[in-house]
Amino acid sequence: MMSMTAHTKPSYDRTWDEIEEMLNQAIHTRNAWISRFEKARERDDRQVMKDAARNCKALEGVIKTLKWTIGTPGIEDPLS
Repeated sequence: MMSMTAHTKPSYDRTWDEIEEMLNQAIHTRNAWISRFEKARERDDRQVMKDAARNCKALEGVIKTLKWTIGTPGIEDPLS
């Protein structure tokens, strides 16, 4: 686990608007990866499919965490 020093401490100064914008960007980017996956599947490009699936899954975690941060109903624990 990484230790926190004075220069790496969290600032906790993000606004709700910044968090919501990040959520919207994450959703948009995930949707773009889904589209890339579908196009790669049509071409049977397995490497692009793997990359797209991995990135899409990572963004699903980001989206869930950001939704939890802003208090979206139904998301009790972003780790489950």
